[in-house]
Amino acid sequence: MAIDYEVQQGDCLSSIAFASGFTWETLWNHPLNAALKAQRGDPNVIFPGDVVHIPDLTVQQEARGTDQTHNFKVNKVPAKLRIQLLEEEKDEDEAALPSGNGISDYEDPDFDPDENQDKPRANVPYALVIDGQITQGQSDGDGVVEMVLSPGASDGRLILYPGTPKEESYPLQLGGLDPISEMGGIKKRLSNLGFPCGDSDDETPELEDALCLFQEKSGLPITGKVDDDIRQKLKEAHGG
Repeated sequence: MAIDYEVQQGDCLSSIAFASGFTWETLWNHPLNAALKAQRGDPNVIFPGDVVHIPDLTVQQEARGTDQTHNFKVNKVPAKLRIQLLEEEKDEDEAALPSGNGISDYEDPDFDPDENQDKPRANVPYALVIDGQITQGQSDGDGVVEMVLSPGASDGRLILYPGTPKEESYPLQLGGLDPISEMGGIKKRLSNLGFPCGDSDDETPELEDALCLFQEKSGLPITGKVDDDIRQKLKEAHGG
């Protein structure tokens, strides 16, 4: 039976489609989801409270001879997880020193943030745990860890240098990413990019510090405030 499903925290279009027996393209391109598509623009970014129309499943019949073996291919669209590991490169002489609230005490007029690019963490051994299933490998030359996973995957953890004194562990929240227009979407992108800013959706000193650091790194005016420029830079840096 066709339903109008209200998006919950942690949902993404791929997980909703997977649970209902569709591909995400079928739902995204359905005429009754045209308003949602126009509003969000990106199938990977939907918000709790959004409504996704899920149509009836249709039965496709195929005529085949009896007493024979026939192969049928199920149309599935797996999701892909892609993480890039970066290590911040710092000059011995910092161009700007942040104060306690994240605002720089002074600035070097010759400072060019593009000169301090993060360095890929290449060939780092890792263990990736997705819903209890463990995959091991190492990052590529660009520091990228990539794997195909079920659209319904919801819980994960990335462990670098597993089983060694250098071990690092990072929890992964799969599926849910709020739009960049929402404070939750801004904070999640900042955190994913290595600028932790707490769990609250409120504007806090911790968020202001993270915004200042991101603005400094991106070559934006350091204000500690959210504006259209920082939203655009976050989308560019985060990839969605």
